[in-house]
Amino acid sequence: MKRRLTALAAMLLIGSAPALAQAPAVRLVDADPALWVVKDADTTIYLFGTIHVLKPGLSWFDDAVKTAFDASGELVIEMVTPSDAAMLGKVNQYAVDPQKRALTTRLSDTDRTAYLAAIEAHHIPYQAFEAFKPWFVAVTIGILPLQNAGYGAANGVETVLTEAATAAGKPVSGLETVDEQLGLFDALPEADQIIYLNATVKGMPDMVAQIDSLVALWARGKTRKLATDMNEADGMTPALNKLLLADRNMRWADWIAARLEAPGTVFVAVGSGHLAGRDSVQAKLKAMKLKAVRVKYKN
Repeated sequence: MKRRLTALAAMLLIGSAPALAQAPAVRLVDADPALWVVKDADTTIYLFGTIHVLKPGLSWFDDAVKTAFDASGELVIEMVTPSDAAMLGKVNQYAVDPQKRALTTRLSDTDRTAYLAAIEAHHIPYQAFEAFKPWFVAVTIGILPLQNAGYGAANGVETVLTEAATAAGKPVSGLETVDEQLGLFDALPEADQIIYLNATVKGMPDMVAQIDSLVALWARGKTRKLATDMNEADGMTPALNKLLLADRNMRWADWIAARLEAPGTVFVAVGSGHLAGRDSVQAKLKAMKLKAVRVKYKN
């Protein structure tokens, strides 16, 4: 079954979509997501694949994950989210079309019809997005089905880890800045942005089922199947794959290699899609003669 980019966005990016409301508490279900460790004589770096938005009820912050986190002196995530006011300023900087072209005028007749239908289904006037670039609209409307299904950033891994680190007095830093992350999308040619938007619109009806499936794989630590499903994503053009996955993974592998030069224990948490597949961070590390070892859970 083909996977949609709308579902994958929840696994690749954080901070570029609005936070979602937290759903009521439910019975906890055990989850054992994949965890790796890279180390040398005086440095230990844990690599944990995350889901940026989750429903409540998954008990993942325990066992090996909690042990590794507690042993770490610092937390590193993809991006430390700025204040709402600062983020709004960055959205205005990167996401608003400087030529003031209406979004719907850049879509074909068929694509425009599908887009307008998707917007109307979620009771949002299309005029609300007319001033924005296609990539931003794709990210924004793609999160709507998740919100309706109870997924939220308040339950997401980064939020939970950041709150725990803050409470424990651990420093929290990001591998990327908000400018770098929003700039990833802004650097896409408009044709690829429109492909991304069209794929998002096409995938919205199936998005909840798709993300449910991906979360289930994540919770069971099924990284090989996770990678296969992500590589089959509709709309994942070579440009998107390079920009969102391969290039970032290489930069993060370089960061890990450099961090090994300083002593200490670090807990690194990035979207699960970056730790699965042929372009994964682990694959980049292997090419650098560095080994990431899967941490086993105790039965």
